[in-house]
Amino acid sequence: MAEPHSGVAVNIKEFDDAVPSSPREMSSKASSPEPPKNPPGFGLWAVCAGGIFVCYFFYGLLQEKITKRDYDGEHFHYFGYLVFIQCIINALFAYAACAKYGVPAELDPMGLMSVCSFTYVGAMLTSNSSLAYVSYPAQVLAKSCKPIPVLVFSLLLGGKSYGLSKFFTVGLIVSGVTVFMYKEHHPTSGDSAESVLGFGQILLLASLLMDGVTAAMQERLRTNNLVTSPYRMMFAVNLFSALYLCFFLLVTGEGWEGTQFVRRHPSVIVHILFFSVASALGQNFIFMTIMAFGPLTLSLVTTTRKFFTILASVLLFSNSLLWRQWIGVLLVFSGLAFDIVFSKKGKKVQKK
Repeated sequence: MAEPHSGVAVNIKEFDDAVPSSPREMSSKASSPEPPKNPPGFGLWAVCAGGIFVCYFFYGLLQEKITKRDYDGEHFHYFGYLVFIQCIINALFAYAACAKYGVPAELDPMGLMSVCSFTYVGAMLTSNSSLAYVSYPAQVLAKSCKPIPVLVFSLLLGGKSYGLSKFFTVGLIVSGVTVFMYKEHHPTSGDSAESVLGFGQILLLASLLMDGVTAAMQERLRTNNLVTSPYRMMFAVNLFSALYLCFFLLVTGEGWEGTQFVRRHPSVIVHILFFSVASALGQNFIFMTIMAFGPLTLSLVTTTRKFFTILASVLLFSNSLLWRQWIGVLLVFSGLAFDIVFSKKGKKVQKK
């Protein structure tokens, strides 16, 4: 676990400049008339976004290896069990990081942390459960709309305020990703009217709503200075999530079934371990992004991640795009460009 910490140390100074590191510093900032320190810059954002892209690229490959591989005629389909182990490794990683940087590994405020963790786990479980009823492209398309509930719930529950320019840029980016990812479906005689809003679509809607609540809780923790370290938030969220998942595994029996599968096929342990390490490294950058830039910025990074992955494969391997996908590319880059321009104008106004 030494290498992940050294990777964070490169940019931890810039992060510390953006977020107060101690209660004493918080109280002095509250009483001092001096202007706040400069917001985190593009360098830190690039490190966080790049880290998320790389870590979750390998995360996806390892997840597919675990769930698609044939283990002596069996397939691993215990997603709750897998996420439970993932949360345990994430919590251990965060605890070690807290110890390294002298941050207390606390669960306070327990109310917000427990709600945030519950909706975080619920969003994952409902999203993955929806795959039993809808196709993977449909799931990806629905989850590409995640910045919208994040934006709305951050306003309603998170105490955050955004200008019209932010709504405009988020709308452009989400529209572009949706157009880019959309795959035309030709209905067959077996399709029914119920498929317009079936159980799978309801699960996806529930997942998006819980994504929004999770972001709102994270925003409140961040903006009210209730948590000032990304590792403390990472530790608390994953520990609470592991507790919720432990109850879920006991009630459903998936914990026993998953353990028996591992006993029958011990080779899966190595794959699960690497998968969990990729998750811990990725969450390292995710919680740094939340604390430095906010949940909305994180949702835009994670939403565009798959878009940029596909676009890179097109450019590298000379694959062709449909005219509709080129429109999606134009919308995404226009939204990102406008966001940069509007952000710079906002900073100039603050300086005046």
